[in-house]
Amino acid sequence: MLRNVAAVMLDGMGTFGLGVTCEVFGYDRSADGLPAYDFALCGLQPGLVRTDVGMVVHADHGLDRLEAADLIIVQSWDDFDRWPPEPLMAALRSAIARGATVMSHCSSAFVLAAAGLLDGKRATTHWRYTDRLAAMFPAVRVEPGVLYVDEGQILTSAGTAAGIDLSLYVIRREHGPQVANAIARRMVVPAHRDGGQAQYVEAPLPRIGGSADLVLTLDWARGHLDVDLSVDTLAARAAMSPRSFARHFRAATGTTPHAWVLSQRMARAEELLEAGDLPIEAVARLAGFGTAAALRLHFSRQRGVPPAAYRRTFRTAAS
Repeated sequence: MLRNVAAVMLDGMGTFGLGVTCEVFGYDRSADGLPAYDFALCGLQPGLVRTDVGMVVHADHGLDRLEAADLIIVQSWDDFDRWPPEPLMAALRSAIARGATVMSHCSSAFVLAAAGLLDGKRATTHWRYTDRLAAMFPAVRVEPGVLYVDEGQILTSAGTAAGIDLSLYVIRREHGPQVANAIARRMVVPAHRDGGQAQYVEAPLPRIGGSADLVLTLDWARGHLDVDLSVDTLAARAAMSPRSFARHFRAATGTTPHAWVLSQRMARAEELLEAGDLPIEAVARLAGFGTAAALRLHFSRQRGVPPAAYRRTFRTAAS
């Protein structure tokens, strides 16, 4: 049972993330019949820690306090040019070895990765840093489109508000949905948010290099998402063999033609869902998915929610 929680604070940590941790795990709600935790703020050593906005917080404890914690929450770490302190990484490894749970908020997934705790495991971080995490730590299976990842003893969350989602998930995992729902009501937030952070990111189009024929082909494809866009079709448009086209395509975009077309169709479907009241069948046809069933399948896989739920959340005020 979760009783003892320690928040690890590092210079430059996110103020919001620390507030989330303190609100969920540090606030005493025992008068309402809700769990209360032995909660501690820890630094590399006792003393003052400065947040990203210059606010100073006092750490009453050093890393030795982690030895008693059931749950250790590492606050965000954005100093990617500096390796995390070895004493902290050693303390996290020791915590995992004795059966504790370690959780990262936002960019502190880099600390867990540097400690080797994410090798061979799924993990996430803020969408701005997922590519960097994957490049720095190729043994980590980075999942950029989710709010959080549960790997048992190790949990990682995406940026900012996803720390609330993961914290409430931990409460739900430890104490059940009634407790998580009650705390969420007190915080005036959803007890469970569907979908992944991809819903909240306006992803830029991939940077395109390579020949003019390839660039023109991709521009044409964006305007004709409702037709057949197989490799053979695109290759013929670019005056290349399918094999040569696929090779040049990956070199120019960093992905496969199939994955790129799917991403463009997803973006088009999102635009149509946000901007009007077209039936799902029409959205599916115009975006190139063919049928409403195919759109629902891909949308749920890629965004974590069905198209109708996405529309309810993101429809523009103008529509």
